[in-house]
This record gives sequence, structure tokens and C-alpha cells, in this order.
Amino acid sequence: MSEISSPPAPAHAEEEAVSLVPLEGWHCTHLFYRFDRAVLKSLSPAERAAGCQQLVALLDPQGEHAPARLQTSIVSGHKADFALMMLDPDPLKLDALHQRLMASALGPALVPVWSFVSLTEVSEYVPTVEQYGRRLVEEGEDPDSASYKAKLRAYESREAAMRQQRLMPELPPWPSTCFYPMNKKREVGENWFLLPFEKRNRLMAEHGRSGMRFGGKVTQLITVSVGLDDWEWGVTLWARNPQFLKEIVYRMRFDEASARYAVFGPFYTSYVTTAQHMLAHCRIPPE
Repeated sequence: MSEISSPPAPAHAEEEAVSLVPLEGWHCTHLFYRFDRAVLKSLSPAERAAGCQQLVALLDPQGEHAPARLQTSIVSGHKADFALMMLDPDPLKLDALHQRLMASALGPALVPVWSFVSLTEVSEYVPTVEQYGRRLVEEGEDPDSASYKAKLRAYESREAAMRQQRLMPELPPWPSTCFYPMNKKREVGENWFLLPFEKRNRLMAEHGRSGMRFGGKVTQLITVSVGLDDWEWGVTLWARNPQFLKEIVYRMRFDEASARYAVFGPFYTSYVTTAQHMLAHCRIPPE
């Protein structure tokens, strides 16, 4: 009896299957570290100086081995001393930076305290131009009116850039940032994943309108970690002032999508800076 075999996969499918580069979007990693002060004291002044020089070079966003996006921040509170946010098409390029840090002269004094692995995405709730037009009608706009046409043109003009920013984002230089992971509930009577898409879409549209009130004050990036980490999504917020972080999170918790269906993990609040300033802030080398 002849052996039965499956038909060969198309060549393009095989190429996609072996690639670490997402078919759409980038890998994203958040890393949080603290300094082991006892180890730092055990290093000689020359070792500490060399280690600081290495760390600054490794955390240079324009450096030789830097990922496509790299941002350093000083963490507020005792959860960590500093944080890194990195994005790149290649996940091993992100991990390689972490490994270089751990192998550096300051590596023995670096203690990783938390990490979060995710991918950028365009949410299924981001409407196409046609869907946005239908939403305007549902909100009372006359499709023959000048107002409707102007709003539709405005959305169409920014849609491509908006999708690009979600997939390959530019990280804003705003000084205040926070990161937190979140899940959607899967409980009896409050299971997000059993809701019909139309209801989920309506709830997320309401949630989005709340966020739009903070335009020019806060910007966000939501990355997906389903199947990659312990939580389902990661939310990174940047603000012109830390007060705006408090205000937007408080306001959006009243939306049904958040109040009824969201579960939040730990919040890491930090302040965007350079590697040099982070070391100086952390008193390394010690004064």
C-alpha cells in the first residue's frame, strides 16, 4: 500500500511559517530593572565607570545594535529603578539588547524585576472609512450633509497614518509615561468574549470617545499579548503632565467596556529620559 501524504504547502506559506517577523506590525518588549546596591559597592571605581559607559552606549536609540524604537525612563516608586520600551520587527534583536546589558560590566548589578512581551496591532474595533461613515449615520449625521462629508474626508485623510502609527509607532518625547497590562473578563454574566461583535464594537467606540477628550494631552499605544504573555493586552500611555495620566485613567474607568469588563494588572509609572540622566538620577556611580 502506498504511503498517503499531505499536499505540499504553498511556497509563500512555508516562508511565512519560518519567519520571526510578524506579517503585520512589530514585536514590543517592556523591561524593568533595579540596581543591586551591594553588588555596585563591590565593583571598583574603574569597573563602575566602564559599566556606565557601556550601558549608555547600549541604550543609545541611534546605537549600532539599537532596535527600531528604544526609550529609557526612570521608574517612580520601588517596583523598579528604570524601564526600557523597545520595538522591532525581530524579537531576538530586542532580547539581544537585554542580554548585552546583563553581560556588561554593570550586568552583575542589574536585577530584572518584570517584563512584558507583545505585538503591535490595529484593533478590530478601528473602523474602516465605510464603517466610520455608518457610525456617523448612527450618531445622527445626514449622509447628504456637508458636515457628514467633511467628517468622512477628515477621517479618510488620517486613516492610513493612524494605522501606520499603531503598527510601527513613533514614541513621543512627552515626559510622563505609564504602562499596565489588562485582560477582558471571562466570568459568568460578564464574559467579554461571548458578547456579539456589534456590542463589543459599540462599547469600544464609547471608550474611544472618552479617550479623544485628552487629545494633545495624552497619547497611547495598545499592544496585544494574547498567546505571548500572562496578560492579553498592554497599555502604554504618554502624557505632557503626570496629572493627565490620572485624569484619563479615572475618566475612562466609567465606560462600560472598562467598568464591567476590564481587569488591570500592576501600573508602572515612569519619566522618559536619557540613559545618562537615568544613571545620574539613580546615583550611579555613587556620589
